[in-house]
Amino acid sequence: MTISEAQEAVDRWIKTYGVRYFSELTNMAVLTEEVGELARVMARKYGDQSFKAGERENLGEEMADVLWVLLCLANQTGVDLTEELQKSIDKKTRRDALRHIENPKLKA
Repeated sequence: MTISEAQEAVDRWIKTYGVRYFSELTNMAVLTEEVGELARVMARKYGDQSFKAGERENLGEEMADVLWVLLCLANQTGVDLTEELQKSIDKKTRRDALRHIENPKLKA
């Protein structure tokens, strides 16, 4: 599935099952909540915390939840994420073409 297809799939789902999009501000709060849930799993899996009884290592699910809400926000605000991601890659390539390659901290 491409990013554009993902945006379309989320839009179809919202219009079929979700009644309507939550407000942009509500979705921003939901995105923050979902990022927090992802952070909790990361802290338990890769950090110093341990999973509590009954918690699952659902890293992919939490990442997908973050992506879902981000796609909702893009749809609501008229952002073409395919186009914007390409612009971001181009910008980072121009700005950082040598920065990381020449960074002694990144050399093994």
